[in-house]
Amino acid sequence: MQLKVPYGERSLTAELPAGYSIEYVMPKAHPPAEEPAALVREAVYHPLGAVKPPRAGQTVAIAINDKTRPVPHEHLLPPLLQGMRHAGVRDEDLLFIIATGLHPRMAPAEYESILSAEIVNTYRVACHDAGDQANLAYLGNTVRGTPVHINSDYLAADYRVVIGNIEPHQFQGFSGGVKSAAIGLAGAETINHNHAMMRDENARLGEFEANPARQDVEEIGRLIGIDFAVNALLNHEKRIIKVFAGDPAAVMRAGIPEARTLYQVPVKAPFDLMIASPGGHPKDINIYQAQKGMAQAAAVTKEGGLMILCAACPEGSGSQDYESWMMNLPMRSHEAVFERFEREAFQVGRHKAFQVSRDASRIHTMLVSEQRADFVRALLLHPQPDLQTAIDRALAMLPHAEGIGVMPAANATMPVLFRAS
Repeated sequence: MQLKVPYGERSLTAELPAGYSIEYVMPKAHPPAEEPAALVREAVYHPLGAVKPPRAGQTVAIAINDKTRPVPHEHLLPPLLQGMRHAGVRDEDLLFIIATGLHPRMAPAEYESILSAEIVNTYRVACHDAGDQANLAYLGNTVRGTPVHINSDYLAADYRVVIGNIEPHQFQGFSGGVKSAAIGLAGAETINHNHAMMRDENARLGEFEANPARQDVEEIGRLIGIDFAVNALLNHEKRIIKVFAGDPAAVMRAGIPEARTLYQVPVKAPFDLMIASPGGHPKDINIYQAQKGMAQAAAVTKEGGLMILCAACPEGSGSQDYESWMMNLPMRSHEAVFERFEREAFQVGRHKAFQVSRDASRIHTMLVSEQRADFVRALLLHPQPDLQTAIDRALAMLPHAEGIGVMPAANATMPVLFRAS
């Protein structure tokens, strides 16, 4: 039996020997919108919740996700920009800010990888820098104690917009809504304090209302004062199926039930062997992003089982802090990761080491990637030259494997263990 999983800009294929069967765990198949532009236009011109359009003479700032997110800007932005012009907003009064959070900043030469040449040449585009204290404004603390430092240029605008996708998130519950600005345009201190809540038992995949990390984000969004959100719901091929626009809170209320229906998948029992892909580019642009798929797949993999993670990771670890922290471990072990992580103050970047070890310590995790074998081993994963070799080795290690799962879009899948009574 042949299996196929996304990998970077292409796919990997391999043969499963006779006698084995596989079960695909993936979002429900859903055809893309035939006319995505019309869908976006309808959402933008008939918004959810109580929102006011921008007025002539106002300045507008739009927070957009960076290259690590497959946000379909080519469909979401034109109707929005048309609406801005109809409202009297001049092109020179509109600013795009790339919401990188603590991800590496994008260079101007990379802007056209996420925005059309027409937009880059027509509007001002800037990239957020979470470490630039001079361009951050303090808005106070949330009830959970998060000091809120936000990009000053975004706050200076008269009208503030966020663009993104609604999809599962491993500890924020769901992405979307205000998160693009509340985290993407925040300072390092804000992000670190918020992300430290990932250790709370309610900071988990698919949890929204009781999730302290996500509710902290919602409060940050209210402090910022975000006027309008445009969020897409994508199928497993990263194509638009629905669009929600309007008040950010109303967008999340409408979008989350739809996201659950699309992305949540019942699984009867954990698998002995899991073959997972984050979903291809840009979900596997680096290990920092690919780990999210690893976490979702680990949720339905047996303790002592085995995972093959297929993630190209052309940009390496995706975090210099994570990389340096791992290279300076006193001992090469998951136990050393746990001990040092608990001893030191929480910091985004190195938290990725904890997340990887949390799952790799209980599930033998092989990685098929473009990275050097010694680099992969330094991150406490087991490098493999290709998918077929990994499968052959995995089956040799698990000769009696019965349950073999395949998650080709792991970053966008919410697997839920469900045992029939």
